[in-house]
Amino acid sequence: MEKVKVIGAGLAGCEAAFQLVRRGIAVDLYEMKPLKMTAAHKSENFAELVCSNSLKASRIDSAAGLLKEEMRRLGSVCLEAADRCSVAAGGALAVDREIFSKLVTDKIKAEKNIRVITETVSEIPSDAVTVIATGPLTDNELAESIREYCETENLSFFDAAAPIVTAESIDMSKAFTASRYQRGTDDYINCPFSRAKYETFHTELVNAETAVLKDFDKPVNVYEGCMPIEILAKRGLDSIRFGPLKPVGLIDPRTSHRPWAAVQLRRENSAGSLYNLVGFQTNLKFSEQKRVFSMIPGLENAEFVRYGVMHRNTFINSPKLLNRNLSLKRNKNIFFAGQLSGVEGYMESAASGIIAGINAACLVHGEKPVVLPDFTMIGAILKYICDESVVNFQPMGANFGILPPLGEKIKDKRERYSALARRSTEWFNNIDKEI
Repeated sequence: MEKVKVIGAGLAGCEAAFQLVRRGIAVDLYEMKPLKMTAAHKSENFAELVCSNSLKASRIDSAAGLLKEEMRRLGSVCLEAADRCSVAAGGALAVDREIFSKLVTDKIKAEKNIRVITETVSEIPSDAVTVIATGPLTDNELAESIREYCETENLSFFDAAAPIVTAESIDMSKAFTASRYQRGTDDYINCPFSRAKYETFHTELVNAETAVLKDFDKPVNVYEGCMPIEILAKRGLDSIRFGPLKPVGLIDPRTSHRPWAAVQLRRENSAGSLYNLVGFQTNLKFSEQKRVFSMIPGLENAEFVRYGVMHRNTFINSPKLLNRNLSLKRNKNIFFAGQLSGVEGYMESAASGIIAGINAACLVHGEKPVVLPDFTMIGAILKYICDESVVNFQPMGANFGILPPLGEKIKDKRERYSALARRSTEWFNNIDKEI
């Protein structure tokens, strides 16, 4: 039986390995945990979710929802697990992250043709078709090997993870449950600010002390979607009130009015015993997080089971380096997948792993590569990250802006998004059995 190496057992690596064995190819899956752990990872299981437990919107007429629908059509192992351990989150698909990782791990380890090798890979293999999916926290030695092999400088930005508090420590006499615009069934806990309390909170937040980063962790660029709350707050008094603390769509039942600002807490686990602070990725010192975030109404006595952390995220300059099938231009035997390839987001990373796995199998079998059309969400993302015309490349996540326009003009945005989603799903209806 032919064999392919997959380096990294994150979401992308697991998806790639699963696609390969589905196509009759054995896999050596290399994972450095638990032999070597990063500052952000805590679990020994595969596909660990670090930043958030939300996989974003479920509606098919949303970019994130369409992406997940396409992944389901392609046999995603991660979405199979996510659907089994979802937790209430309004219109989003959120998961109990511990159960999610275990389900994916068990699925991969149950495959007799996947051999898991606990080992830190320090250089790009030259003896086999290989999928590199080591993620945003790629080990330094391998990262250096990639940089040298690709003859280009890696780009890097920094993710930040939000704090988690216990549900029982939230003062519900000050907070209230509701989803924006009454979507869902009161899946979020909302902590409402008056104007005076918000302005005091903002002052303390922008003046709070941040953690000292090591030289290799000092940020050059910070991805906008994971901007630390304290950096966003420094853009102006109303910056976070129009961002993660926006009160739009919320009514405080105690006042029957919209609050001046509101912090939303999203369920972190199936039991509902833990909640994370939505949009509160941060690099503040732990003591400062306790002090400042305890000023949020309802969190005065909050028990923090995990404080926010900031960590390195490394990715290659994909427009110059990768073909549309995610293989290296200079070596068709090497594929990149996950955030290392320049996609941004959990599901985007997993989706790239699916495509890398499929195309590694195509290479082994001597078949034509699979390149999804750019009117599918997966195809559009991969076209973007491999587009040589992109200047100052930054990672890209799912959004309707990267899809080609429809043949007809539809003014209503919701209707237009539905039509864009329908165009993709209709193509999959006719083609998915052939992929």
